[in-house]
Amino acid sequence: MPDHSIGSIQGARVTRRDALRIAVAGSLGLATAGVTPAMAATAPLKGNLKHSVARWTFPKLSVAQLCQTVKGIGFAAIDLVGPEDWPTLKAQGVYSSMCNGAELGLTKGFAGRQFHDQLVERYTRHIDLVADAGYRNLICFSGNRNGMDPQEGMANAEAGLKRILGHAEKRGVVLVMELLNSRVDHPDYLCDHSAWGVELCQRLGSDHFGLLYDIYHMQIMEGDIIATIGRHHAHFKHYHTAGVPGRHEIGDQQELQYPAICRAIRDTGFDGYLAQEFMPAAPDPIGSLREAIRLCDV
Repeated sequence: MPDHSIGSIQGARVTRRDALRIAVAGSLGLATAGVTPAMAATAPLKGNLKHSVARWTFPKLSVAQLCQTVKGIGFAAIDLVGPEDWPTLKAQGVYSSMCNGAELGLTKGFAGRQFHDQLVERYTRHIDLVADAGYRNLICFSGNRNGMDPQEGMANAEAGLKRILGHAEKRGVVLVMELLNSRVDHPDYLCDHSAWGVELCQRLGSDHFGLLYDIYHMQIMEGDIIATIGRHHAHFKHYHTAGVPGRHEIGDQQELQYPAICRAIRDTGFDGYLAQEFMPAAPDPIGSLREAIRLCDV
């Protein structure tokens, strides 16, 4: 998830900005006409899960091209899109499954009281933008520990989020805090274990706050993915995918069994979105996305 926008994460060893470089190798043949492979006729998706893809993972495509690509594969949602691109999505008939743009970044989040006034101003305005556009999910972050005890950070986050949660409830917007790993990609990030995030959800006690359960990040931090989904799915409003290790394709060259994980998500009755967030490394990135959707279409 971005630091100001979908293209950057400060302080991470593997950043989404790196995707701009990584994608070059996997997208040499991808240009305006590169969306063509996804346009081929495919079997309809089963419809048991709603699919999406993170916008930042396809930096070589314009937003309009990515819209055409996902529709060609058979779904119609894109993650991590801000207000500047919503008109394009609407024109293409594609949904913004996770909105962004209110955050100060990954490191400056609700766990830091010094950021609260600025965050409250930005999120209050953005909640209205999301609601007025007809969308629902708005991403947020804990920020870094910066030497804090995790319980102090939780108390801070609770206090800051309570300042905007009533407005989110009134406007029908869900604030979704992302779980990220602090071991490989985001050193010092506070909301790095599902237990911490679940406790924050329980303290806030609102259907308009929940967690983005990033399967890649949580495999790195704690594993036990399917059991965790079974225990805590009520607090998981959204899911992200990527292969471990490396954050690339989700096929059989990495350690997670995504069909089994997706069946577990499906069986909870989940009605939100599962978004692909891997960085394509194969020569045909659109083919990688199509294959990922096939694996997750359970």
